[in-house]
Amino acid sequence: MSFVSRRLQLGALLSFVPIVTGVLLWSNIGAADPPLRLKASLSERTLSVIEDGEVVQTYGIAIGRPSYPTPTGSFRTGRIEWNPSWTPPASDWAKNEPPKSPGDPENPMQGVKIYFQAPDYFIHGTNDPASIGEAASHGCIRMTESDARELARRIQRAGGGVPFDIVE
Repeated sequence: MSFVSRRLQLGALLSFVPIVTGVLLWSNIGAADPPLRLKASLSERTLSVIEDGEVVQTYGIAIGRPSYPTPTGSFRTGRIEWNPSWTPPASDWAKNEPPKSPGDPENPMQGVKIYFQAPDYFIHGTNDPASIGEAASHGCIRMTESDARELARRIQRAGGGVPFDIVE
């Protein structure tokens, strides 16, 4: 092998070292836990706020009833809508329901709506706080209005979108 050929091979190899180093560094940074994340346990009917790997708050929640289960998996919170109205979804259970204005005591979404699997699933305050701890919703995660507002403010302070895992 000629001197020039060996030198080109060495140059090519050395040019990949910074790329490989960068990829490894990035992958280690990406593997770290985010500063804020949420975890809902359907069996325990709780939603935990985890900051820097530590559970800092746990809320009671209502989950989807067996005929309308809450989805499980890994999500990310999205848009936060304060004082939402309620538009009946295109579902048999809601076909005769009229829309509800923000603040209407019959509005099932009280205080705030936090998207996690649009357009159908949210974390939201409820007009039925007695349902907390039950399988009572049509798939959404219900919280008391004050808890939902507190959670939404925490999510906003963290930048708006946080990882959200829902487990059985």
